[in-house]
Amino acid sequence: MTQFSDRVERISISGIRKVFEAAGEDAINLGLGQPDFPAPDHARQAAVEAIEAGEADGYTGNKGLPSLREAIAEKHRRDQGVDLDPDDVIATAGGSEALHIAIEAHVNEGDEVIIPDPGFVSYDALTKLAGGEPVPVPLRDDLTLDPAAVEDAITDDTAAFVVNSPGNPTGAVSPPDDIAEFARIADEHDVLCISDEVYEYTVFEGEHRSPIEFAETDNVVVVNSASKLFSMTGWRLGWVYGSTRRVERMLRVHQYVQACASAPAQFAAEAALSGPQDRIEEMTETFRERRDLVVEGLEDIGLTVPSPGGAFYVMPEVPEGFVDECIDRGVIIVPGEAFGEHGHGYARLSYATDTESLREAIEIMGEAYDAVV
Repeated sequence: MTQFSDRVERISISGIRKVFEAAGEDAINLGLGQPDFPAPDHARQAAVEAIEAGEADGYTGNKGLPSLREAIAEKHRRDQGVDLDPDDVIATAGGSEALHIAIEAHVNEGDEVIIPDPGFVSYDALTKLAGGEPVPVPLRDDLTLDPAAVEDAITDDTAAFVVNSPGNPTGAVSPPDDIAEFARIADEHDVLCISDEVYEYTVFEGEHRSPIEFAETDNVVVVNSASKLFSMTGWRLGWVYGSTRRVERMLRVHQYVQACASAPAQFAAEAALSGPQDRIEEMTETFRERRDLVVEGLEDIGLTVPSPGGAFYVMPEVPEGFVDECIDRGVIIVPGEAFGEHGHGYARLSYATDTESLREAIEIMGEAYDAVV
């Protein structure tokens, strides 16, 4: 008899997508997690030239173009001081596939994966698809992940834990001491740390550091992507890197589910990584200005708002009924519980939209707040 796998029956359509589908056409969408900047011109042009020259018509190697992987390795040498061999990089179909193959290659049936709660929706779902058991860990009041809470959650069944800084949905940036602790935990407990660093360049306060900078073993793999770094979400080009033995196992998954990342996207990402980087500073400064506008506006409404140190999200505490009231009035925000049980009582707003729309949304959210309190 035709039936569905137990694994797929454990997951459902993302709560974020459900909110989008319920939105009206004229709504102000503060739920969308993508930058509102165009991709760099030189990245677009590199893809065009590769297509016109016939260089993007066929498969690339499973890991991706050697020149792209060298550009990725050089980026991490420059930014993290990591001596990365390009052979230890896999180009993937966005950061999402990178997360998938990292979890699939390291998690057995019944293994536990410790995830931040609230946290990015894929951590829970991908763990379940691999047959694992998500172990949500609540965040601190400032919405950063506490290394001590992660360490306390480790059991004999723990295969991995996920770190995400700057974070989605919180915008929180973990301090360097915490990042070093995550590396120590991975080393001492012999569990894998999966570090999701796709918002690496969007930091307003503090600094981005990676656990792989501090690790003394190979128990860290890093996920990154051109999507948020260079405003290239639609190109679907990410990557994962780690030790040779870990990359070899992740490659086994990648070659069967994907074969290789899109060739035109690989040429574009290589150009984005190797070419002018002025777009990064422009995006970061714009998001910083918007962050300040949104945080001040939400606080003036009467909400408690942990100020985000990075990414382009803010996660205020909200009263019961606030999210539905905002959506009914034409402002799309995402209920915190879409990101985990401990997200209840919060909402996620993305400020990756123009300032005029943000000002209008804040005014409407003020009316929504008055209507529910």
